[in-house]
Amino acid sequence: MYAAAIVFERPGEVAIRRLALHAPGPADIVVETTASGVSTGTEKMLFQGTMPRFPGMAYPLVPGYETVGRVVEAGPDAGHRVGATVFVPGASCYADAAGLFGANAAQLVVPGARAFDIGPGLAENGVLLALAATAHHAVKRAQGPVGLVVGHGVLGRLIARVTMALGFSAPVVWETATARCTGATGYHVTHPADDGDGRYDIAIDASGDAGAIDGIITRLRKPAELILAGFYGERVGYAFTPAFMRELTLSIAAEFRPQDVSAIIALVETGRLSLDGLLTHRAAPAQASSAYATAFNDLGCLKMVIDWRKAA
Repeated sequence: MYAAAIVFERPGEVAIRRLALHAPGPADIVVETTASGVSTGTEKMLFQGTMPRFPGMAYPLVPGYETVGRVVEAGPDAGHRVGATVFVPGASCYADAAGLFGANAAQLVVPGARAFDIGPGLAENGVLLALAATAHHAVKRAQGPVGLVVGHGVLGRLIARVTMALGFSAPVVWETATARCTGATGYHVTHPADDGDGRYDIAIDASGDAGAIDGIITRLRKPAELILAGFYGERVGYAFTPAFMRELTLSIAAEFRPQDVSAIIALVETGRLSLDGLLTHRAAPAQASSAYATAFNDLGCLKMVIDWRKAA
C-alpha cells in the first residue's frame, strides 16, 4: 500500500511524497483521510527544527495528529466498521519516514484502538479533538475553577469553552495580539495591562511563551495554582520570591488521554460544547508549503486544515 503524505524532509523543507505503508493487521483499520489540522505548536517546532528530542524523532517525518477520515478497511479485531468516520490522533505506519505524529497523509493504517468514532455532528470539526482534549485535560488538572486563561489562540479558546461547558464560571482570557482579541463566546478577552487589579486563584497558560510566566504569577492570589498547557521550546523558569509569596503550585498538563477525547465528544454531542468558528483556513495538499507558512506566521489563522478531498 502507498499513500501521498506531507513530509518534513528536514527543518524548513516541506514536500508531498508517495510513501509505502505497513500492511494492516487483524486489529488495524485503514483510514481514507478527509481532513487534517496543522498544529502551530509542536508542528511549528518540528518544521523549525527547534523541537526538543523525543524517542523516535527523526527526519524525514510525517507531521500531524489531528486527522478525520473514513474507515475503508477494518480487521476482525479492530473494533470499527467500514464506512465509519473516525478521529485519528497520529499514526506510525510508514516504511520510509518517521511517524512520531504521522497523520497528515491521504491514507493511514492505525490500530483500531487508537481511533475514535465520531458522529455527523462533529464532521470536519473533528480535527479539533486533539486540542479540545488537551484543553479538557488541563482544566481537569486544576484544583478548582479556572479564573484566568493566557493566550487566545485555538487552545486558549477551547480552554475557556471547556471551562464553561463543565459548569464553571467564564474565565478571563489575556491576549496581547490585537488580531486575536476577537471571537470570544461567553467570556471576556483583555490585554494583561488592561486587566486592572484582576487577581486569580488558578490560571492556565496556553500561550507557549515561557516569558509570560513571571507576569502571570504576579497576578495570582495566595495560595495560587498555575497550569502550563502550552508546549515550550525554551527553558521554563520563574522568579522565586513572587512564587514563594503566593505559595505557588505549578503543574504541567501533558498529553491528553483517551478519556479526554471521549469526554469532549460527549460534551459536543450533548450540545454543551461548540467547536464552531475555529477552522479559519483551508488548503489542498499540493499547497502544503504555503499552507504551513500561513499557519505558522499569520495571526489571523487560527486553524489551518489540509483538505485531502482536494488531493490530485
